[in-house]
Amino acid sequence: MRKILVVIFVLCSVAVSAQVGEFRKDFAVGVNGGYVLSNVDFVPKVPQGYQGGMTGGLTLRYTCEKYFKSICAVVAEVNYAQIGWKEDILDMKDQPVPLHTDPSQTLRYSRKINYLQVPVLARLGWGRERNGFQAFFQLGPQIGVYLNDEIDANFDARQPAFNPMSKEYQYTNKRASHVMAQDTMAIENKFDYGIAAGLGLEFSNRHVGHFLLEGRYYYGLGNIYGNTKRDYFGRSNFGNIVVKFTYLFDVIRTKNSKIK
Repeated sequence: MRKILVVIFVLCSVAVSAQVGEFRKDFAVGVNGGYVLSNVDFVPKVPQGYQGGMTGGLTLRYTCEKYFKSICAVVAEVNYAQIGWKEDILDMKDQPVPLHTDPSQTLRYSRKINYLQVPVLARLGWGRERNGFQAFFQLGPQIGVYLNDEIDANFDARQPAFNPMSKEYQYTNKRASHVMAQDTMAIENKFDYGIAAGLGLEFSNRHVGHFLLEGRYYYGLGNIYGNTKRDYFGRSNFGNIVVKFTYLFDVIRTKNSKIK
């Protein structure tokens, strides 16, 4: 590991000393807000739709270079995000309806999980920097810290499949999928990590600031539940689709009259 770090340091030093692009030293800060559609990739599979939630926070951007026509920058965010999953439960079209059940009753279950998320993204932009439009792509790692969660359901997930006293079937027999452990399990892993990538469009005005609209996808590499041979789930990672709006204003701006 020490040798690898030394090699990376040497390569970075050579890259900096051999820089052929146009130098930049722009630093901008601002806020972002948007909407998240999320689910969890469970193995065994859990039928799902998308859980909707809000996201928002602080954005920092440092622009360091224009290399040929590509504007290079690093973007960091600190966001509060509402993510989770929403189950598709009632689907008995191809199954016989058990005795003593009401097929007209729609079962509902969703879990909203609140996270503090910190993405750090490498960004490439093409277009105007100070006045006009710029398209951009950004990619990088993201970490998340669990805050809390809440369940929205119209049934008690802890009740048994069959009540021997009333001799009636319970909610479990109305489900097309009998993978139900996730309904009552607490979140085990409080730390999340993965890869985020986004595409967007920015409009800049040197007097007002920068306005950005972005679509982003996050793929979780961690699991919310244990995934050893003794655990129920082999995989339980997040997938998030994010649409967000960001406003930035310049704190430090490179003094160069040729920058457009």
